[in-house]
Amino acid sequence: MERFRLQVAPSALEDLRERLARTRFPDEPPLEPWSTGTSLGYLKDLVDYWRSGFDWRAQEAKLNRFAQYKAAVGGVELHFIHEPGRAPNPTPLLLMHGWPGSVWEFHRLIPLLTERFTVIAPSLPGFTLSFTPGQPRFGTIEMAEVFAELMARLGYARFGAQGGDWGASVATRLGYAFPERLIGIHLNLLSIRRDPDIAAASPEEAAYLAQLRHFMKEEAGYQAIQGTKPQTLAYGLSDSPAGLAAWIAEKFRSWSDEPIERDDLLANVSLYWFTGAIGSSFWPYYARVHQGWPIPEGGTIAVPLGYAEFPKEILRPPRSLAERTYTRIERWASMKKGGHFAALEQPHALAGEIEAFFRGRG
Repeated sequence: MERFRLQVAPSALEDLRERLARTRFPDEPPLEPWSTGTSLGYLKDLVDYWRSGFDWRAQEAKLNRFAQYKAAVGGVELHFIHEPGRAPNPTPLLLMHGWPGSVWEFHRLIPLLTERFTVIAPSLPGFTLSFTPGQPRFGTIEMAEVFAELMARLGYARFGAQGGDWGASVATRLGYAFPERLIGIHLNLLSIRRDPDIAAASPEEAAYLAQLRHFMKEEAGYQAIQGTKPQTLAYGLSDSPAGLAAWIAEKFRSWSDEPIERDDLLANVSLYWFTGAIGSSFWPYYARVHQGWPIPEGGTIAVPLGYAEFPKEILRPPRSLAERTYTRIERWASMKKGGHFAALEQPHALAGEIEAFFRGRG
């Protein structure tokens, strides 16, 4: 286990600026901007700012304020933040991001949590700083194994887990495979099977199934290609920073309650660009298509669960459906504002919910 400090080479910064200056943009269909994907006008402005206005070194310095490490775990050089809690006997909390996010999402959240928790925030295997070419490709099942081993190496026999997006799937898998290790899990996206053809038992379930059908028809194209032909997509996004920004920015816009700050968006995109990790970050989608969900059909999670339901989350199943998978839901909070990237959008609200759920556990 070694200390880590992020420092992108000056030559990589110059290469990025040169590529951005040579961007060849497509035209845009004569339809409403954003209705068919990332708006041309928006992307031109974003690329210009990324090339001439964005200060990567300032964002790099923010990340380097945290205690960062790398350790060989499960065949992967795993990057993680390990920030000690300030209170006596702080609860160890495994904090996990998703796609197309990174540990950058937590740069405001972690300082709020360390009053009560020791925070361990890894870059998911295959994502940004946990990627090296040729390493094993992992889905959420394997990620849970890696994180359980990491927490054991750090000396945490029992711990809490929190996540959204793929982080929620990994937390769910941990609750299924390692229930004796988990104090509890807290999610801001429920990792349940997405079957639009089940029978609705209530108006709330019917509304959710209609939402799910719309999502699968209009919003899930990225899942189809990332889950079936990820390598083909990786060529373009690994070679074109503008293409990478368009692919990621569209999700940040579609899934957020309010616009994400450009510096936050570009810090996240830049991590993918400098590490060359976009192709490997697709692998959980491929694994889900070919291996299935993180727990077997009919399996349940019996560890205590807390859930923060943000109003602009991509999918919001009703409690009656969630209870088929999570059998010990002990906190269900309907949040006032926020979306999929809750740690960036509403860090104080999310931190408050995490603290409220884990209070008294340990």
